[in-house]
Order: sequence, then C-alpha cells, then structure tokens
Amino acid sequence: MSDRVEEIRGIRVLICAEDGKKLAGEGDINDFLGKAWEQEATMVAIPVARLVDDFFRLRTRLAGAVVQKFVNYRLHLAVIGDISAWVAESDALRDFVREANRGRDICFAADLAELRSRL
Repeated sequence: MSDRVEEIRGIRVLICAEDGKKLAGEGDINDFLGKAWEQEATMVAIPVARLVDDFFRLRTRLAGAVVQKFVNYRLHLAVIGDISAWVAESDALRDFVREANRGRDICFAADLAELRSRL
C-alpha cells in the first residue's frame, strides 16, 4: 500500500503507508514534509511502524525535533498506532502524549478511526 491523501472534515491529510522509509533521524523529516507539500496536505499521519524506537525515547530529542519542524512549517502531525508499551515505560512520554493530544499541532491516535473522530 502506498501513501494516500484523505480529506477529513476539511483537513487534507497525507496518510503514510505502513511500509516505507522510517523516520530515523532529523534528516528524514524533510521526506515527510516534502510529500505533504507535494500533496498540498496540512496534516501528516505517520504510522508507528515508520518511526524508530528513539522517537519514543524523549531523551534522544528526536520527537522534539520532529514536532518543532512540523510546527515551524505549519503542518500538523498525527502518530497512528499502539504506543502503549512505550508509554508504560516512561512517565515523561505519557505526559508528552497527553499534552500533545490537548493541543492542535500533534496528536497520537490508536488508529485512523480515532484520528477521524478527533478532527
């Protein structure tokens, strides 16, 4: 399956495929941003399978760099999938996810159905 665009409640969302290049470092962020711009999307939904474990280890600062770059370019980010194992290991990540889900720039959703209901 490949990346696709879906309009959800007036928001053009680039839904990234489960398979494909992983977001493993700061340099990889531009690949996702570039695809969003090509598709004129204002939100990118990235499956957990496309993120390396370091994304969920806040001490690596990868998540912070990703979020900051998305915010700088006025794009929204949705992380889609089960992150319960990482949240169970880290109070800081649990707090980060909770705060992110209260805002508008980034959200964490178990699946696309949950994302659709939030938008």
